[in-house]
Amino acid sequence: MAKYSLGLFLGWALTLLLSLWHGPDFALAHFWYQLEGGHWALENNWLTKGIIHTQGRHLTAAMMVTVFLGLAWNWKKPSRRRWVYLAVTAPLIVIVVSTIKHLVPMDCPWSLLDFGGDRPFIALFAHRPADLPASQCFPAGHASSGYAWLALYFAIPGKKPWALLPGIMIGLTFGIAQQLRGAHFLSHDLWTIMLSLTISYLTARVLLPQAVALPAVSAPAETADESAAPISAPASAAQANSPQ
Repeated sequence: MAKYSLGLFLGWALTLLLSLWHGPDFALAHFWYQLEGGHWALENNWLTKGIIHTQGRHLTAAMMVTVFLGLAWNWKKPSRRRWVYLAVTAPLIVIVVSTIKHLVPMDCPWSLLDFGGDRPFIALFAHRPADLPASQCFPAGHASSGYAWLALYFAIPGKKPWALLPGIMIGLTFGIAQQLRGAHFLSHDLWTIMLSLTISYLTARVLLPQAVALPAVSAPAETADESAAPISAPASAAQANSPQ
């Protein structure tokens, strides 16, 4: 578990650093902005908005329906605890990110003076003037429905690295498309990634403690024992999985 805790610590340190130092955010946003001709040409584009943003929601909704169908199908099987984990974790990630978006009044790049908008840039931890209208652009909400599937890493027996691919590919596609539209800075996506990883890890410690404790490459016998474990983790696993 120490390697997960260390990885999350380093990831959060980098994310917080970029939230305080806005150079990379503005450099990348200016690159996209100039590449599109000095305006957000892809803001209402058929691909970035029509397909990736609008239709992309249908993809992730279908994936979530599949999880709940899988949970119902496997309810009386030992593997149900993994379906329970996915059914809890993926929606929880989206809900947490959405809640933060409604609580943090941060602007999108397309609203800022630097990028053709009419508002000054107010940093994440800076005081926001009371007369400045609130926005809901932080963290990256649409990308959260993709990065939520990073939870597959703990849900699939043996913690196979390829289990991260669906979350990475969908999350990156959604996130980059939104950056191209002027909807988010790079750091907005990093916050969503770190929230997704952190929530996936913490819920795995509660619902799949053995999956967190097992080494990255498990022997077949260990995997079989793990999948046969009941929803409630045995006392021995709880003792081995002491808080860090």
